[in-house]
Amino acid sequence: MDNRIIIKMKSGGLGRLINIIQTLFVSLMRIWTIPIVLALSLASGFTTYYGMSHFITPWIALIITVAIQSIIVICSFEIAGIHWRANRLRYFSVLSSLLIALGASVSFSYFKFYEISEQDTIHIQRLNEVRNKVEDYLSDIIAIKGELLAKERLEVEQLNQQVTQAYFGTHPEIPPSLRNQVGEGRIWRHYNELFQNKKSELAGLEEQLALLDTQIGALQANLNQLDQDSEAIREIYQQISSGLQTVQLQFNRQVAKFNTHLPAAPVLMPYSQYIQGIKPSFAMWTGFSTFALVCAGMVDFFTVLLSYRLEFTAPGPLTEQEEELVFECLRQFTQFRINENDALEMIIEKTEIEKAKRYIDWPRMFAVGLLLSRGFLRKVDDRTVEFAPTLYPLIAEKLGDKLQQLKEQSGRAEPATMNTEPVAHEQH
Repeated sequence: MDNRIIIKMKSGGLGRLINIIQTLFVSLMRIWTIPIVLALSLASGFTTYYGMSHFITPWIALIITVAIQSIIVICSFEIAGIHWRANRLRYFSVLSSLLIALGASVSFSYFKFYEISEQDTIHIQRLNEVRNKVEDYLSDIIAIKGELLAKERLEVEQLNQQVTQAYFGTHPEIPPSLRNQVGEGRIWRHYNELFQNKKSELAGLEEQLALLDTQIGALQANLNQLDQDSEAIREIYQQISSGLQTVQLQFNRQVAKFNTHLPAAPVLMPYSQYIQGIKPSFAMWTGFSTFALVCAGMVDFFTVLLSYRLEFTAPGPLTEQEEELVFECLRQFTQFRINENDALEMIIEKTEIEKAKRYIDWPRMFAVGLLLSRGFLRKVDDRTVEFAPTLYPLIAEKLGDKLQQLKEQSGRAEPATMNTEPVAHEQH
């Protein structure tokens, strides 16, 4: 450790030690800000490049991304040192460049964060799309199948009744002379043949539709397994596609002769499209995601903020020569008071007497500017500044050194006075 610091620690005691530790901590935090800014700029650059590379050639996107991030950091760093009242044109040109770069960075970064935040949502939408198409089709064919079976059973029941009426001689087609005669006559044989054929046809239809129900059950089972995260998802999707075609062929073959208005089977997306990731496009702005935009803007916001603070705040403590210069220059100010924040406040303008004497105050104003840039003073308004907490120990140390020098001078002056008094008496 520097001997100067050790001497100050011994002379200043605990207060000086705390001030040194605080100054060191603040300096380390300001140094640590630099890699944080670079890391944030790198992260923002990656997301910007990712989004931009889907629209233009990758190497061109890389060059533009580097330019955008450089503009953001440089303009944020530069705008902290520009006072807009002093140079409005420069201030607004830098501000405009910063806003344009931020707009480009956030816009293209939005695509990456949209992909991250909406990936699961897109997958669920595709899953629901496949399910809804298949289930809607199955619902249609199940409804038609039920209506067909009900109609065929009703016809069988009606033929059965007609066979019974013909057997007991009450059928309307039996001549009046043969009414109420029980037996198996010509009319009974005719309707009995129709009944047996219809009954056999119904049994065959029920058997075929029972096979269709089995195929529908297998298709629905595969649909239930479609949302699983497994390596067999490709096989399951292919089974759904082939199972849907089998159900369609089986249903059309059995029902086409009864009903010509058959529902069209859905066309499922290819498996490659089903598992395809999100490709950035301007359609993402249609399905706007506030979360993705906030995340994209947050990275650039912190980059701008830390870059701004890196220039705006003090870069480090004062050197020994700067401490001496500051102390001597501040002693030339005369108007001090304690303000509402319980801080020492001083007026940095010339007094009326100084103006009358044409006093040159640039050395002390240089000291004020130095302390403002280092964070040891805080500007209250155009004519007053207040002391920051880190300045009090420095001034106290300098005042202590001055008091110690005065004591030493007074101590040396007393022996000298005692030695000169007897000589004076002898002369008398």
